[in-house]
Amino acid sequence: MTEPDRPAAAPDLSRDHAALTDTFASRRYFRKFGALTRHLTQVAAVMEAEGRLTKREVEILTRYVTAISHSFRALSMKYLLAGRDTGHFFGSLQFDTVESGFPVFNELLVMANDAQQAARHLAGMPDSDSLKQQMVRKIVGDQELPTKLQFALSQRLYYEELARGDLFWARNDPQAQWLGERDGRRTYLLHWAVYDSQINLPTIYLMEVEDSGRVALPKDERRWPEAQAHLMGQAMGALKLVTIATAFDRYFNDLHPKRLKRFHLGPMYSHSYTRQTGPLREVLAEARSPEGQDWALAWTTEELESERVEEEKVGWFTTAEREVFALDPFSGRGVDTGATRTERAIILPERPYQVLAEKNPAGFASVRKFVVGQAGRVLSY
Repeated sequence: MTEPDRPAAAPDLSRDHAALTDTFASRRYFRKFGALTRHLTQVAAVMEAEGRLTKREVEILTRYVTAISHSFRALSMKYLLAGRDTGHFFGSLQFDTVESGFPVFNELLVMANDAQQAARHLAGMPDSDSLKQQMVRKIVGDQELPTKLQFALSQRLYYEELARGDLFWARNDPQAQWLGERDGRRTYLLHWAVYDSQINLPTIYLMEVEDSGRVALPKDERRWPEAQAHLMGQAMGALKLVTIATAFDRYFNDLHPKRLKRFHLGPMYSHSYTRQTGPLREVLAEARSPEGQDWALAWTTEELESERVEEEKVGWFTTAEREVFALDPFSGRGVDTGATRTERAIILPERPYQVLAEKNPAGFASVRKFVVGQAGRVLSY
């Protein structure tokens, strides 16, 4: 009698994680991401000028990128005194050193839990002015570093950031924007986002949908909650766009997905912080860029478009429209990518770009390059 197969053990993703236990390294890390989020909005504006993104898409992307920057700013307050002896066991930021360079998924889960209790925490804390006055008395009167008071102030600022809201969460449920009518049908742009738990990256989705139902989708008490739950359940980076769109098309007979886009923001590469392998790692090592310019950020856009519509019988006397999606015709890669087109881009400062241009590694010829100049201006190559 043979022994039954045992399920494979789940990979230990924590081996790819590291903690920022040094105060100055932690602050440099968050400054880096503060600059990156500003550059992302500039890149979106360049792509709008080139006609690759619509004004409405740029507005939505900018909103999510701004929310990401707010989340990172909150985390920077939470871990402002990482590595200092504050008298509290508080830990340090955990980030993914291999797959993404971003904070790990669990950081956002804890932050969401803290946000639910932010008002209670703030009510039980001294206000910022009171803490600053106590810090002055500690320095002048006792001639001591007010580390514990600094920690208390950092936590106060953290909860204040959470209370302001407009943050990027692990799950950002679908919203609908009215686009108008097309051939007598209501048309909406649905958008939602997740922080992918497998690769620790923010991922943003946009879907253009025609609605042939009797009640407008956002006002439909039955279909809208179902559509939101369905889309969030499919929001996984491992799923191809054609899989997501086809499942939605078949589940809702009166909702017709005409276009679906997915934006992967990251990975972030840094010779000082991450351990990714490949050409970019070598480029950053060779560039030896000064602080603040030792990074590169990848950005991938996938797009799926409906090519035509076919009628399918769904009952004894009824039929429903089914979308036939256009897949990438080049080299037969459409089946592999599950998208009509895929565009990869990278954002990096001038010095690493010069090394990248000189080395010209294989596979980078088709990658769009957005270069951040000394004045912060973003140029497209």
